[in-house]
Amino acid sequence: MTPLGRIIAARIATEGPMRLDDYMRLCLMHPAHGYYSTRDPFGTRGDFTTAPEISQMFGELVGLALAQAWLDQGAPAPFTLAELGPGRGTLMADLMRATRRVPGFHQAARVTLVETSPHLRQVQRERLGEITHLSSVTELPEAPMFLIANEFFDALPIRQVQRVAGGWAERMVTLDAEGGLALALAAPVALSREAPEGEIWEICAEAAAIMEAVAARIAAHGGAAIAIDYGTWNGKGDSLQALRRHAPDGILSHPGEADLTAHVDFAPLAGAAIRAGAAVSAPERQGDWLRALGIETRAARLAWAGDEGAQAALHRLTDPAQMGHLFKAMAVWPSKLPPPPGFRPLPLAAQPVASAGLSDLAPRPEADPPAR
Repeated sequence: MTPLGRIIAARIATEGPMRLDDYMRLCLMHPAHGYYSTRDPFGTRGDFTTAPEISQMFGELVGLALAQAWLDQGAPAPFTLAELGPGRGTLMADLMRATRRVPGFHQAARVTLVETSPHLRQVQRERLGEITHLSSVTELPEAPMFLIANEFFDALPIRQVQRVAGGWAERMVTLDAEGGLALALAAPVALSREAPEGEIWEICAEAAAIMEAVAARIAAHGGAAIAIDYGTWNGKGDSLQALRRHAPDGILSHPGEADLTAHVDFAPLAGAAIRAGAAVSAPERQGDWLRALGIETRAARLAWAGDEGAQAALHRLTDPAQMGHLFKAMAVWPSKLPPPPGFRPLPLAAQPVASAGLSDLAPRPEADPPAR
């Protein structure tokens, strides 16, 4: 058992079974043994590779999309250029390089990164120089804001409930007969959601709260947000997974030494943005969105200039069997203004209705979500 695993086991032995979101939060952000608190998990030497690490094209096109949205809204100055969970700062570095010729953009931008990991904050400072770090989206300024969140929402702690004969039972982390970590079901509760017995429903109220806070600023002051992640619309089933050394791992096998993520359900995020008064897009497949922005032309130019990996990166980012269909992009912008490039407003008939009957599963107010 890992050092953090022993800490978690001792807590369960004293306090009883642990909620799954509490377990995830400890695994990811424990100050001494948490996954993001203690390492750089990105790239070939880490445990996973994100789109910005695959190719500069990704960050470049994201940056140009946000810059065009900024121009379409009259080039407000100053404005907050924000990223949630910025990793090594690779995306922001590519974004800034691609937008250096957009008149006035850099002069007006106030680069702001929401990051809780002390280790990653230092990595980001070394790459980006003078920037502002925040610990929570609630600290973002009340000002025009253009924001990117790439593979951020999938790392937020989730809860899982399973349909059983007596209602819905929450999945908990407990101890087995030998003192190891194991999953078990709590006592059933009544929720206003029908499903066949055995179905698992994942709930991430923190994701909706974060999106609502971002969308409220955009609705009030202008700007745009683009969220890119792997996920579905009105998702169901068990999607919680662990990744260690670029290979799947058991979610209880190496606490603090493996990444834990879950598929993002974009429907609650869209509902949160609408409640905040902003416009929201239908989720676009990453491959379709990047093609609409011109990634094929950019890849051809890089290949012509001698980048031997450009075509392979294009395939990985856009092919349906790679990241092209699994990953989705969704945008938020002020109502009555044009959407950012490559996005379409969500049809009124498709707009989600807020879920009811979740009072027994509300997040704890002191919960502090991790940033990737």
